[in-house]
Amino acid sequence: MQKNDQSSPLLKLIIVALLGTISLVLFFLNFPLPFLPPYLKIDFSEVPALIAALIFSPIAGVAVEGIKNLLYLIISGAGDPIGVVSNFVAGIMFVVPVAFLYHRYKGTKSIISGLVSGTIIMALGMSVLNYFVILPAYAWFIGAPEMAGESVKWAAVMAGIFPFNLIKGIVIGALFVPLFIKMKTWIEQKQTNMAA
Repeated sequence: MQKNDQSSPLLKLIIVALLGTISLVLFFLNFPLPFLPPYLKIDFSEVPALIAALIFSPIAGVAVEGIKNLLYLIISGAGDPIGVVSNFVAGIMFVVPVAFLYHRYKGTKSIISGLVSGTIIMALGMSVLNYFVILPAYAWFIGAPEMAGESVKWAAVMAGIFPFNLIKGIVIGALFVPLFIKMKTWIEQKQTNMAA
């Protein structure tokens, strides 16, 4: 019993670290959308974070997002710390509502509700954050004060940030729902094993 008590947190740590690494690999497999700015790219790195959040807790999902972005920061040599922070915050906004609703209500319906909520929270939250914080910070970081102008920020948010996050949430959700249905038994099994 004592051995199990010690190995369970260690196993949890290993699984979260592994999912964080898989998340980084998926982060590199990204693609732009033809009608949006090329720097906005869709990837599926939120999927391992969602799996961790469902097996363990919303905090585990946040940890996977943290590992992914930390590893990316190390590999990229901290070229764009603002982009990394933005990705981390967007990931949290998307993953936490899904995990919260799932742990509260269980089942596929709660996953769908969570994905819809997460998509709306991420799209609106990132739009507000970009307008007031991220775009001005980025303009300062690259030495382009004209990027912090009201009209430029508004255009960037309405023509780029908002539709991008909305589409990203829908695309990830469309992939994750059938994936969850297939993995549902396995996820529940892992939850039981970890709780034992």
